[in-house]
Amino acid sequence: MLFSILPLSVVVVYSFLTPGDFGNVKWIFSTDGWFSVLFERDIFDDTVSLSDANLIILARSVGLSLATTLITLVFGLPTAWFIATRPASQRGFWLFLITIPFWTNLLVRTIAVQEMIRSEGVLNRLLMALGIIHEPLQMMFTNFAVLLGMAYVFLPLMVLPVYAAIEKFDFRLAEAGYDLYASRLYCLRRVILPLVRPGIIAGSILVFVPSLGAYVTPRIMGGGKSMMLGNLIEMQFGQGRNWPLGAALSITLTILVLAALIWYTRLTSARKERNHG
Repeated sequence: MLFSILPLSVVVVYSFLTPGDFGNVKWIFSTDGWFSVLFERDIFDDTVSLSDANLIILARSVGLSLATTLITLVFGLPTAWFIATRPASQRGFWLFLITIPFWTNLLVRTIAVQEMIRSEGVLNRLLMALGIIHEPLQMMFTNFAVLLGMAYVFLPLMVLPVYAAIEKFDFRLAEAGYDLYASRLYCLRRVILPLVRPGIIAGSILVFVPSLGAYVTPRIMGGGKSMMLGNLIEMQFGQGRNWPLGAALSITLTILVLAALIWYTRLTSARKERNHG
């Protein structure tokens, strides 16, 4: 517990100090770090305005994290359902295939996606060979590239908890719905999804939280054009040499993660109360 609280306390203290001349901090109290998270001051007339760059990066981080969560759910739910409906003797093999990416370094997996969509990559070469396009599509260093990379990297984190929930599902309930002339879509919406919702919520949290603080994938796939919050924090501690702002941004990221976890806790608690009630 101490080793978790102590580093966080140091970051909090740094966020209220003055930037050093060449990095580090000066032990002079200042709230400029927190002020610079959302605002900026003109160097000529000292007027205050919203920090468009930081707000754009913050909005991009939340938006891409939500989109990553949605995409992994769209692909992860059918995948988990497929695995859960296989014979018991085959499920271990399919789960093994899902967990294989965890054996590979995150950097290697991200570079593999880069090789697929870069200008001379597999996808562009295939499209050009089929005559669909006549020149390579520019997919790298865009929000699409970052989204694709994160969806690929975090997909197993959605599949596994959803699979655990579906495995406990009593398929006789779905059969009863069909016997009562419920359509497949209605049965999915009113019977299956409510019962596997805990797995969906857990998977969404497991994907959203690391996506929000992702650094490697946005750095490689987005370059300097599609930065996310993790890249902005690294820049402040590096080239920017503004450690208080970097610390304030780090605490902001922590607050966003805590908000997501609190939402998850309240959602699951409310569900348990309804079930027991």
